[in-house]
Amino acid sequence: MPMPSPSSTEPKSVTGEPLSRSIHLMEIAKSAALAVRDPLLEAFRSDMAVDYKVDLHDIVTIHDKRAEATIRAFILEHEPNSAIMGEEGGQIGTGEIQWYVDPIDGTANFARGLAFWCISIAAVIDGEVVAGAIYDPVADLMFAADLKASYVNEKRLRSCANPEETRATLITGYPVSRDFRLDGREVALTNLGALVETFSTLRRPGSAALSLAHVAAGWTDAATGFGVNAWDVAAATLILRNAGGRYEPLTLGKVAEGSADFLCPGYIATGEGANYQTLERVARSISEGRIAKAAAQRDQIAARA
Repeated sequence: MPMPSPSSTEPKSVTGEPLSRSIHLMEIAKSAALAVRDPLLEAFRSDMAVDYKVDLHDIVTIHDKRAEATIRAFILEHEPNSAIMGEEGGQIGTGEIQWYVDPIDGTANFARGLAFWCISIAAVIDGEVVAGAIYDPVADLMFAADLKASYVNEKRLRSCANPEETRATLITGYPVSRDFRLDGREVALTNLGALVETFSTLRRPGSAALSLAHVAAGWTDAATGFGVNAWDVAAATLILRNAGGRYEPLTLGKVAEGSADFLCPGYIATGEGANYQTLERVARSISEGRIAKAAAQRDQIAARA
């Protein structure tokens, strides 16, 4: 089965009004993230109550909801021609610019006091990510991108990966309990074993957006995931691509082939110079297995109709 084409590793040549608008939207994203820095830092490592969404692995706090409300208000004040999709509040507005907002990516870390969480905000026009920001308040690191380049704290960003996966570091949250249900426990653990045995180091820090930003910065070599949403990765896809990295979306049978990168629930992300055949084989096999399972389920439903 043909695989989705990976994103280009070089930004497009963009000038004039499109670039100016992109820079403007990037600055809004950065400022919106900074607007919730202080209250989130004050809440971090405090005694906070947590709630759960889908299951006990899906944590939410009042701070997620308050931060998203603040970010929404900031965006609409500075760019009224907006629609906003937030992790907590869903879709609002009908403007030309579609924003994707994750007020705290890595809420479980935030709630437990682990310093690996971030704010992720992206602007999309006509299905293309045109600006984004990922802010790590604890480390005070602002990753951002316009249509021309990516930055960390105003410095140009360039990814750099070890060319050999046996010497590389991989970030992945796979498998979680959902993956056991979808792929089968034995298959999922076999997949994990192949990655553990191949890569020099494997880590699962718990924030897709911040993990991808670290790949873009050259601080880790690769990341892969199989349960992300647009608000998790939209900003990161642009930041990584502009930094010279590679992002391959995986549909996992949940979205149509050819869907925008940030709408796909799976991905392979590598820094510039990486050639990781084991990672590609394992990740693509997971996607192909889920595509086949989804097709079989559709056939069963059609046969009963």
